[in-house]
Amino acid sequence: MGLVLRVQGMSCQHCVDTITAAVKRVPGATDVNVDVSNGLVTVGGKADARAVAAAIEDSGYGVAGS
Repeated sequence: MGLVLRVQGMSCQHCVDTITAAVKRVPGATDVNVDVSNGLVTVGGKADARAVAAAIEDSGYGVAGS
């Protein structure tokens, strides 16, 4: 299943595109699924959770619990 993060501030396809691009740059992230309606980002592979959260936060979104 990989890593699942609750992300705040997502509302549209632009959010999906921005977060997907940012997370794909994290080493070890293989698949990225952004679920705007439920506020979840699922990442496949062996990416470091802190690096993924930082990439999302650097893109302007909040990650719950980080």
